[in-house]
Amino acid sequence: MQRRLITIAVALTVLFGICEWRLSLIELWPRSKSGSSTQVARQAVAQRDSELVIDTGRGQFVDRNGTPLTGKTINALALFPVREGQRGELAQLSRLASLLGVNVQQLQAQLAQLKEPSYWLEAGSGHPLALTDKQLEGLKTVHMNGIRVVPYRQRYQAPYLAAQTIGYISQHPERIKAAYGHEYATGKLKLNSVIGGAGLERSLDRLLRGDGETTASYYTDAAGQPLQGLDVRVTAPVNRLYPLQVVTTLDAKLQAAIEEYADRSGLKQGAIVVLDVATRDIVTMVSRPKLNPEQVDAAGTAAANHAIRAVEPGSIFKLVTEAAALEAGVSVPTETFHCNGEYGRYGLSDWKKGGHGELNLREGLAHSCNIVFATVAERLTAKQLSDTAFRLGIGRQIGWHSEQSVGPLAGPIRLLEEEESGQIFDRKQKSADGGVMAQTGIGQRDVRISPLQAANMIATIVNEGHVVEPRIVREIRYANGQRLVSFPLHEASSPLGRLSPAATHELMEGMQLVVREGTGRFIQNGLWDAAGKSGTAEVVYNGADRVNQWFIGYGPLKSPKYAIAVLAENRPPNTTNEATRLFRAILDMAAKQQS
Repeated sequence: MQRRLITIAVALTVLFGICEWRLSLIELWPRSKSGSSTQVARQAVAQRDSELVIDTGRGQFVDRNGTPLTGKTINALALFPVREGQRGELAQLSRLASLLGVNVQQLQAQLAQLKEPSYWLEAGSGHPLALTDKQLEGLKTVHMNGIRVVPYRQRYQAPYLAAQTIGYISQHPERIKAAYGHEYATGKLKLNSVIGGAGLERSLDRLLRGDGETTASYYTDAAGQPLQGLDVRVTAPVNRLYPLQVVTTLDAKLQAAIEEYADRSGLKQGAIVVLDVATRDIVTMVSRPKLNPEQVDAAGTAAANHAIRAVEPGSIFKLVTEAAALEAGVSVPTETFHCNGEYGRYGLSDWKKGGHGELNLREGLAHSCNIVFATVAERLTAKQLSDTAFRLGIGRQIGWHSEQSVGPLAGPIRLLEEEESGQIFDRKQKSADGGVMAQTGIGQRDVRISPLQAANMIATIVNEGHVVEPRIVREIRYANGQRLVSFPLHEASSPLGRLSPAATHELMEGMQLVVREGTGRFIQNGLWDAAGKSGTAEVVYNGADRVNQWFIGYGPLKSPKYAIAVLAENRPPNTTNEATRLFRAILDMAAKQQS
């Protein structure tokens, strides 16, 4: 027995010695053969380079009801580079070309130029083609090396709902160095890594990047010949808590209906914001021109979110002017004014030729009389007007934010980073004379507000001056449904106090009169009674005179559900207020969804 054990030990020693000699030969032979010390490494890399990312692992967005806003798995055709002549028979190539709708020469040319794994792309879109059931069935009979069907996770899908709000991902080398210095230094991120470029994709990027990619690998030897029997291997992260799911406050069904209607109605430039009056949740946020997040620079599109850009408000700002006048005691609802169409100074006139005659402050709001509000504005100080605007959430960023860490989100966070604060007066201007006050009081000159601020102002008035930050994200969940972090409602009260209930009630009375007999009477007939304020601001766009048309309001009257702001930008002067017509249709869509 002892002799046998010795014999076995000697045999094993010889065997291990042979293995070591063989490994040394593999390592040293290429070096002596080619003079290159990295040939073996290059051969190994050549095999690893046949990996294709089929899912980035990035977190997804859903609406308030769980309807996906991003993320759809499609069947795509993966193309892996192999050695020339190793693809397969010409008959198989012809069959594949027929299924893809191209000729054999086109297919051969594309396969020949493959240097790294890729997908068969949809014509004109730049993203993988979603294979049809007929194509999938036909591909079962195609047997070619380096051609495989894989499940591909497509991030964005037409019609790209709330595209500017969700945002997009792209390469930003300068931001990676500035904001992700540690990840860049440790190799977790490269300069060409894709990160959030705008919208919520940017605000929540650190969480959304997830726990790693899922890849499909096709194995070949160093010469590019397929390793038979290995086929395609899928490698995915083992952490089952990812990818995360961002639960927004958006209503995908209403968002889709409003976007479709806005496009059908010809809204070329502008925005629509629908807020839940009770919670200040953003139910709908539309921006035009639209954005294709897969082709950010495509002609006719725009990445800018017009819902959070501050522009000239025109007469909707008269709500602020009246509130300031009531709070300062410089006017009362029953005060009578005379309007003959001309203010008599500063070159200011009324929009109605010949004027409105005798009318009180409430009627002045209903008929949007410039003379009434220029008169009232001159009685105010700049501080009184700007302070009142601030109490209503104007002149400051109003969207949800936190100065403290939120769950795993370290440091301050603002969900809509690109939101503009707007202004009441030019910040460089040291004083405001009568002309400045008169023009500012009617929403012209240097006044700038955003549709989000306008909608929130309506919700604030309905809630007796109670200011809350509009919220676009409710919570973030792990893949198993467990909550990671929530975004609670935030007060946005001003240190200057809030508007008095008496003032807000008068503003609501005035907005109801706007619809009953004033500039908003065209929206009387609808599923819900409504109240609101129209506005037209004179602007210059590309050297031509244009107007911004607004309508902001709420409905129904008895128990307000939604606050809505509609902006149609850069419209030709003296045209019908497009925003008023859109407002009525949008409120009806919301009413139908509630029924």
